Order: sequence, then structure tokens, then C-alpha cells
Amino acid sequence: MGGVDPLDLLEPNFQMWLTYALILGALALYALERAPMEVISIGVVCSLLILFHLFPVADASGVNRLDAARLLQGFANPALVTVLALLVMGQGMVRAGVLDVVAKGVLKLGGGRQWLSIGLALIVATAVSAFLNNIPVVIIFIPIMQGLANRFGDSPSKLMIPLSYAAVLGGMTTLVGSSTNLLVNSAMIELEVPPFSFFDFSIPGVVMALCGFAYVFLVAPRLLPDRASLTDSLLDGSGKQFIAQLTVTAQSPLVGKGAPGGLFASLPDMTIRMVQRGEEAILPPFEGFAARPGDVLVVAATRKTLTETLARDASLLHPDLQPQGRPAKTDSKARAPTGGSSPWDESSQVVAEVMVAPASRLQGQTLRQVGFHHQTHCVVLGIQRRSRMIRTRMTDIRLEAGDVLLVQGRAADVNALKVNRDVVLMEWSAEELPALIHARPAIVIFIAVIGLAAAGLMPLVVATLSGAVAMVAMGVLTVGQATRAVDTRILATIGAALALGVALQETGGAQFIAQGLVGLLEGAGPAVVLSLFFLLVAGLSNVISTKTAAVLFTPIAIDIAQAMGVEPQAFAVAVVFAANCSFASPLGYQTNLLVLGPGHYRFLDFARAGIPLIVLMWIVFTLFVPWWYGF
Repeated sequence: MGGVDPLDLLEPNFQMWLTYALILGALALYALERAPMEVISIGVVCSLLILFHLFPVADASGVNRLDAARLLQGFANPALVTVLALLVMGQGMVRAGVLDVVAKGVLKLGGGRQWLSIGLALIVATAVSAFLNNIPVVIIFIPIMQGLANRFGDSPSKLMIPLSYAAVLGGMTTLVGSSTNLLVNSAMIELEVPPFSFFDFSIPGVVMALCGFAYVFLVAPRLLPDRASLTDSLLDGSGKQFIAQLTVTAQSPLVGKGAPGGLFASLPDMTIRMVQRGEEAILPPFEGFAARPGDVLVVAATRKTLTETLARDASLLHPDLQPQGRPAKTDSKARAPTGGSSPWDESSQVVAEVMVAPASRLQGQTLRQVGFHHQTHCVVLGIQRRSRMIRTRMTDIRLEAGDVLLVQGRAADVNALKVNRDVVLMEWSAEELPALIHARPAIVIFIAVIGLAAAGLMPLVVATLSGAVAMVAMGVLTVGQATRAVDTRILATIGAALALGVALQETGGAQFIAQGLVGLLEGAGPAVVLSLFFLLVAGLSNVISTKTAAVLFTPIAIDIAQAMGVEPQAFAVAVVFAANCSFASPLGYQTNLLVLGPGHYRFLDFARAGIPLIVLMWIVFTLFVPWWYGF
């Protein structure tokens, strides 16, 4: 060794090997799920801080390149701030009920057929992602896919990962489809290599996207578990019917319409059990019946149907606030009671279920007799009784122990039912109502944000953060609702992923792997090197962020191409496509983190569906891209 101390050879790589060990340990913890993801992520960050405080990576002047400021800067990264702001904006769109229109449009185009409706939704998400950042696209489509899942009785876990994958595949097809693409292009400019134009890699991108879409639509849902949260199964899975009543007003579209078999065409999910017309009770089969103003319809419907009806017209389902025998008024101010919260104040309306308790004072009395609304400031929308079919007006039903009441009120008033001895609040059943009165400002804010960012008039982070603040300022969301929209798992996990990427970069870990690959493949043809280089970048993009993979590997890709005397754009395209292949882990790309909660996924669910897709993308890339670039 010529007198060289072996420790001098080991010491420069010491931090790199510790970083590798930390990454493997973090992945194992994520996979085992012995602790929440946010706890593991923060633990990773703390471990990095301790590691590089004890063993600093110093530059030529002795300054630690991995000090606390550098490792923690990911938590202030514009991409992370953008994601969190978009989550708030997406929640505003959901609460305003805007996306229900899109979901119904997709359902209408799909003709009620499950495969066609879901396929159309995924196609639209893929196509839009080619021209818009795929993060807001996924945020927009999450509630749409949830609606489709509920409509067809599927678990959201079957559709959320396919949605994320579809958006990523669409982002591969144009220069602006993903921020990863733009980062690769920026690196090419800095390296004085001719950059991409808008559609330079669209043809290979479309080929890969089409093959990937076929897998996402046909195969991925079959690999994913049927998993739903307890709340989802309790809210949507029982299908139990509530008795409710609606009053036909003079302006109602039901006037003059018949109800063959007890079904109105405009009330498709409600069954009419009785019609009260003055002193006359009209019973099925309703032959020759035509609705008139003042008719009271006694209907049976699920909670979901009643909630959707309430969101469309808050005056239809409040019979206990109406004078006996009179139709509902249209002036909500005239209906609002005094001395309490108004149920028509839609700023924070909640629907929940309560059960009439044994020995309750409500037993044997009707809703009007007990003055339920004036006591609790909550409105009863429906009554559910399992023992027998009820054919009488809801307001004439004498309550029994065990009856379940579907109630609506302000969050504080519903929460106060916990201490009411006459009823038992089923806390899991509380669900916030969409506030349609805020739909217009929500749409204006969202379009303004996307327009300003797409036109380049304002940076994306500035536009989205301003949009999130505007959602609160315009009353679309309260501060509490906006805060709850921020997923702590996304915040912690993205910050940890960015910190790991910085550590790999500064310790030379990523370069070490890439250069090792080049050395191993010395003498191989360009097509072989390109194929294996793609596989390497695709694998690492599931550990570090896609942006980090793009920044680290673009210079290496250009160096390899120039050394082999081939077209540099071919290897740059490999970085674009491979860095976007972060399908096997929720860590690599933000869209995977966005669907983590709505799909109720575990860490290994992404590996189960994502690894086959990565292999498919590698095969398609290997067969098509070298041929396309003339290798």
C-alpha cells in the first residue's frame, strides 16, 4: 500500500455507507408498518441530523455540507408547499360540491356501466396530466373516483393507486407534464446540450403511457386489496333505509309527474311509500297519481341519497320545522328558529346518526311534541326503524327506543348530543355537508390559480399558496377545515425523502452506484447500457424523490451518451421516463402520497401494484426507445 493508512481509503465513504444503511432501515420500517409513517419519517430526519452532526461531510473550506439547515430545507421546499396548498384548495373544491358535477358527467357518459365510467375517468386524468401538473389533477379526481367507487359498490382502494399511476403516465408525454421533465430540461441547458422542445419525446411517451394505461386499467385493480376504513363501511356499506318526507312546492319539477311503482324519475334512489294529500292518504301502486303542490311524500332512502338531496336543496328535508299540514316555505330566513344556531347556516353543517336511548323521554312522542329541534338546534332528516315498514308521515311517527334518527346541525350542536341522555350519538357517523353556496368562489379561485401558473404569470408555489389563503378568506373553508386538509404524512414523508436525496447527493452515494454501473457495462452496446441505466434510475426514484433522481442522473446520462458517441437526448429521455416510474413506493412522487389516505393503503400495496408496472415500462422502453433513436 506504500505506507497509505487503510483508514484514509475508508473514511471518505464512511458517511455514504451509513446513508445506505439508513435508507434500507427506513424502507424496512415503512414496509413493516410498526409505527405511523409520519413517525418513521421524522425519525429518519432526526437520524440524518445526528449522523451528519457527528460525522460531518466537509467541503474544501471545512464547512459541513450536510448541516441541519441543509437537511431541513426540504420542509420549506416550494414543491412541498405547493402540495400542501393544493390539498387545501382541493378540499375547498370538495366541500363546495363542485366535483360532483364532473363525476355525474363521467357517469352519464359511461351510461351507468362500471368499466366504461372508470375507464373514462382515468382517460381524462391521463390526458389532462399531459398539460397540467399531475398533482392538482389527482387532487381533483380523488373525490370523483371515490364517488364512482361508492356508486358501483367498489372499495376506493381499487381505484386510488390506478388514478395516481394514470396521472404520472400522462405526465410523461410532454415537456410540461411533470416538474421532473422540466428539471431534466433545465439540467440539459446548464450542460450546454440542446434542450427538449414541447413534444420532443411525446411519441415514445405516448407509447409507454398507452401500455402502462392498459396495465393500470385492467390489471392493477385486481392486484390491490379491497380495503376501506371503518367509517366508510359504516356510512356507505349498510344500505339501511330511513323514512323521510318531502313537500312538493309549486315550483317543484315533480308537479304533474306520476310515480309508477312508487318511483319518480327525478328521485331515482327514493321509494315513495305514501303520499299525504290534505286528509287523504294515497298508497301504492299509485295508479293514475300525479303530484300536486302541497303533497307530502313519505319516502324511503339511504343516508347517502338523503345527504345528496339535502346538498341540492336544504329546504326539502326539514319537516319538523314546518307548520303541521303546510308546505315548506322557500324563505330560509323565515324558517330559521330563534335562540340557537340556524341549520341553514351552511358554514359548518354536519349530518350524523343518533339512536333513541332506552328509557328516553322521547319514547311515545312525535318530533313536534318533543320539540326536538328547539331542544337540540338539530333537524331530523329521517327515521330508521328495523322492526317494520312504516307508511305514515315522519312527523306523525311516535318514537321508540332503538329508532335511529338522521340529524343535521352545526358541528358544535351535533357534538353536544353526546351529553343528551335521551339519545346516543354515533360519533363515527358524523359527516360534513357540501356547501354549494360556495361553489362559485371555489371555481373562480381554482381557475385563477391554474391559469396564472399555466401562463407563467406567477410561480406555481405563489399561485397555489395564494389560492389556499383565498379559499379561507372567501369563506369556502374555515381555518380548522383548511388545517385538517393538510396531511401530516405528506408533510413528514416528503421532507424525509428530500433529506435522504440530499444526503445521497452530498455523500456521493448516487454517483457511486451510477459509476459502478458504467464500469460493469464497459464494452456493452448503447441499447444495453440505455436499458440498464433506465432500470437503475427507475429503482432509485422509488427511494429518493423523482426530482432528486432527475437532478442527480441527468449529468451522468449526458456523460455516458457523449462517452459512447450516441445521441444525448436518448439518455436524457431515459432519465425523464425512469424518474417518473416511482410506482412501487409512496415516497418517490407526491401523487402516491396524495392517494395514500383516501385509498387506506399500506406501504406494501404500492410495491404489489407498482413493481409489475415498472417491469412493464422497462420492457416497453427497451424495445421501443433505442429503436426510435436509431441504436
